[in-house]
Amino acid sequence: MSVDALTPLDLAPRRATWAIAWTVTSRIAQMAATLLVASFLSFVFLQMAPGDPVTMLLGERAADPQAVARLQARFHLDQPVVVQYWHWLSGVFTGDLGTSYVFGQDVRSMIAARLPTTLTLVSYSSVLVIAFGFFAGLIAARSKQYVDTGISIILSIALATPSYVIAIGLITVFSLYLDWFPVFGSGEGFWGRLHHLTLPAITLALSSSAALARVTRASLIEESRRDHVATAVVRGFRPGEVLRRHVIRNALLPITTIGGIIVAALVAGTVIVEKAYGLDGVGSLLVLAITRKDYPVVQGVGVLIIAGFLIMNALVDMLYTAIDPRTRTMEAR
Repeated sequence: MSVDALTPLDLAPRRATWAIAWTVTSRIAQMAATLLVASFLSFVFLQMAPGDPVTMLLGERAADPQAVARLQARFHLDQPVVVQYWHWLSGVFTGDLGTSYVFGQDVRSMIAARLPTTLTLVSYSSVLVIAFGFFAGLIAARSKQYVDTGISIILSIALATPSYVIAIGLITVFSLYLDWFPVFGSGEGFWGRLHHLTLPAITLALSSSAALARVTRASLIEESRRDHVATAVVRGFRPGEVLRRHVIRNALLPITTIGGIIVAALVAGTVIVEKAYGLDGVGSLLVLAITRKDYPVVQGVGVLIIAGFLIMNALVDMLYTAIDPRTRTMEAR
């Protein structure tokens, strides 16, 4: 059937399919371009950082010019930064993230060995952030003044307390005093890993939960004061139905935005938490690589974190279209 013979009703599904395909393709292209620019900037800034990895590796032999020249040639450090970046980037296209200066191991294998711990920790923390953050904000928005004030004070304390202070407090009370949770290690098996990661997940999630709760509370209160909510109450809708259909549903867009940013930021937060609890995750690997000037490992982990941010932003956009179909129409124009 030719295109001219099709009616507007026949063309509508095809246009919608092309619009979705174009949106997905353009979004993937944007993510690839962002990742390329971010990886180049991080590579350049890493090279500009104080300290020389060759000098650190050689130690007392750093005074030997021939030894220095051999290592620089081996790691391409004697070439311009752009050429070094091209060596790294061409390796990435073939799945090669380089070799660790310090350990002599494949960077991809090093990251892959530690990734399950970090992914479990971030997933565990994300569930806690969404659950505690949303329900704390909901309770504060729907409660009387003195309950709202008490919750707001607790949220402010959680927001103002640094992660390492929370970690020290939780370890002291629940590990050393009550002996409920282990102090170090990632655990074996699903339940063992959850047991070991409970305190790190709470540490990582506490301040983020407080931030999400404050946004949730403000959004729900704002939506509760709108005219369409008052109209629904006057028309005799049940309080639970008004809350679910007219308040929470409209408040989900700003909550989803902030929630996505917070969950994405949890990846960066693992650096401190994994170090505090002695976990063998990607965050502790990044700290070790930075202190030893292990550029390939730092670059590999950095790109992984940036990719995590981009993927999380894409997931938030997908949630947008599910919550409010009008955003889907706007993107398709």
